[in-house]
Amino acid sequence: MTVNVKDAKAINIRDANAGDKDYCLDLLAVLTAASSGEKLRTYGKGFEELLTQQRGQILVAEEEGLVLGMATVSYNLALRYGGEYCQLEELIVDPRARGKNVGGLLVQKTVDNARLRGCGEYGLYLLESTAHNKPFYEKYGFVAVGAEMRQKL
Repeated sequence: MTVNVKDAKAINIRDANAGDKDYCLDLLAVLTAASSGEKLRTYGKGFEELLTQQRGQILVAEEEGLVLGMATVSYNLALRYGGEYCQLEELIVDPRARGKNVGGLLVQKTVDNARLRGCGEYGLYLLESTAHNKPFYEKYGFVAVGAEMRQKL
């Protein structure tokens, strides 16, 4: 589906608020492929902490009062950047809203916010299962750098 200017203007990107918690949990269930039908309630106080915007942020995309997607970012400190850098943690679009450029609008707004905040860099991780999204992120100025290693704690 081709997105026209009218569609893009109808989608509002805004900071999440406490009333968005259930919508965000539903979207998170889409991301984590939860099949039980129950809302995930495992992220503890993370939602509330992100609402403060001290260490991160949650943005939602809505159209006519319906939440279509969300993006979460974390703001981290690193000496090499002389301060903060931004990390995209989750980008989730309701499957029924795909093709409306919701993901693109969310990514662009998080990039703009990181710039305004003074972040030195913005990063994200692509997993094997999400590597097909590389061209999408390249449209927004991202380039591939290195590989990630992790350890569960």
